[in-house]
Amino acid sequence: MPVRRIAKTFKSRPTIEGAGVHLKRAFGYSQVPQFDPFLMLDDFHTANPTEYLPGFPWHPHRGIETITYVLSGIVEHGDSMGNQGVIRPGDVQWMTAGSGIIHQEMPKESPSGMLWGFQFWTNLPAKQKMMAPSYREVKTASIPEVTVADGVRIKVVSGEVAGVKGPVQDIVIEPELLDISVPAGVIVRHPVKVGHTAIAYVLDGEGYFDDRRTPLLTKWRARAGWMSTGAAFVGRKP
Repeated sequence: MPVRRIAKTFKSRPTIEGAGVHLKRAFGYSQVPQFDPFLMLDDFHTANPTEYLPGFPWHPHRGIETITYVLSGIVEHGDSMGNQGVIRPGDVQWMTAGSGIIHQEMPKESPSGMLWGFQFWTNLPAKQKMMAPSYREVKTASIPEVTVADGVRIKVVSGEVAGVKGPVQDIVIEPELLDISVPAGVIVRHPVKVGHTAIAYVLDGEGYFDDRRTPLLTKWRARAGWMSTGAAFVGRKP
């Protein structure tokens, strides 16, 4: 399988959302057409409770899905369908807004004081925009971790790796959400469906995402807070 080339890289931008939550937005502005069906990626990472405790009080969504993955801290959820829950480190909240839903996401102060996680927004196809809303809370214990060659560890939230499927299935846009840990000096390869947009967001460390290591990429290394895409436009050939 040919290796995709990096189409473009973006640096996260500091912003404030909700009732005053400080975060970094990897994309979600004019770049959105390049990431279809992904609409936004926010990275919230702070040890200052005043920067996250205001939270995201009651607000509406429609026609999209929101996916929240918590690495550190505690976030309480409630919605207009009566769902209530708490997501902790390693947990995932996957909500399909469909025809419309109102919800709130309220971080709580953890013993360490740290809140770290990220949230994706994905667009629903026109035919499914008015589907019934739904909510699923995925605990870390139900997310399988696969170890492949050379010690690469992959947590499979959705999609499939080495015959192991993630617990989030039956999603309209058939997304893959993988949390990948790669030892220093190791190369990892993962097949991506033709026509699917591929996004890599570096949570920690650095690495190359192009086998050619062209002069531009030799000078540039992905660092925490940077995001790179393997295919900026849907259907782009590798």
